[in-house]
Amino acid sequence: MEPIALLIAASLNAGTVLAIAALGLLINEKAGIVNLGAEGMMLCSALAGFAAVVHTGSGLAGFVAGMAAGAILAAVFGVLVIWLNTNQYATGLALSLFGGGLSAFAGARYVKASLPEQPSFAIPILSDIPFLGSAFFRHHPMVYVCIFLVLGLIWFLYRTRAGLVLRSVGESPESAHALGYPVRRIRLLAVVVGGALCGLSGAYVSTVYTPLWVEGMIAGKGWIALALTTFATWRPARVLLGAYLFGGVTMLQFHLQAIGVNVASQFLTMMPYLATIVVLVLISRNPTWIRVNMPSSIGKPFYPGS
Repeated sequence: MEPIALLIAASLNAGTVLAIAALGLLINEKAGIVNLGAEGMMLCSALAGFAAVVHTGSGLAGFVAGMAAGAILAAVFGVLVIWLNTNQYATGLALSLFGGGLSAFAGARYVKASLPEQPSFAIPILSDIPFLGSAFFRHHPMVYVCIFLVLGLIWFLYRTRAGLVLRSVGESPESAHALGYPVRRIRLLAVVVGGALCGLSGAYVSTVYTPLWVEGMIAGKGWIALALTTFATWRPARVLLGAYLFGGVTMLQFHLQAIGVNVASQFLTMMPYLATIVVLVLISRNPTWIRVNMPSSIGKPFYPGS
């Protein structure tokens, strides 16, 4: 049973990376903005978080630095697409490429750097329960923070006036504008918050998930997080479940190799991305389902007074 517990624990850890980033992208898309720059933002945030921990020794400083880096890049993206009405898809791709290049250039000096030893985490009493303790109660606090973020976002979107306004901006920005809501400012705020969450995910990767810095270490996780929003039909709880599913697929390759399953390593490495493609193809077979759940103005510019 212990190998199964370890696989569950690893899946939760890997899923946390995807879930936090996907929640940020979901907030963007609920406001009608598609940000394809998640990969670049996460890379820059991973570098910022890693550098902050190297220089301060504080894991909290790493998370703050990562969130700040993600928020700044998202703010630049937001100004371009919301105020200057640049194409959201092209601008997002440019941000992704820019983030990859900037992180590679600025991170060269940190490739051989190492982080201070991190403390181990365990919930007293619960962590001693056979099987359950190893699977669920010996994780970094950010794993549990992720679950509370999902619950908080569900409450915000569907139980508060501010959440209703955010969803209305994504569904019908013209109507929200006619009611006196500052659509552009609301969208920019959503983009910045979403960028901060992508930044938190990136910092988690470089300081906890794989505590080191190497060029391109996000390795497509930003794109998988983007696909998760569609997979989850823009519902926070489904984002979390989908993230754990993809996290499990990612970790399964290592466990299969550990128990000696004779499968080509290249095939195991591509499993998470293959699973992403398969899921998106299956979902796309029912366009009505996507159309009913997708924010109506997603990816479309807003022109006040039009």
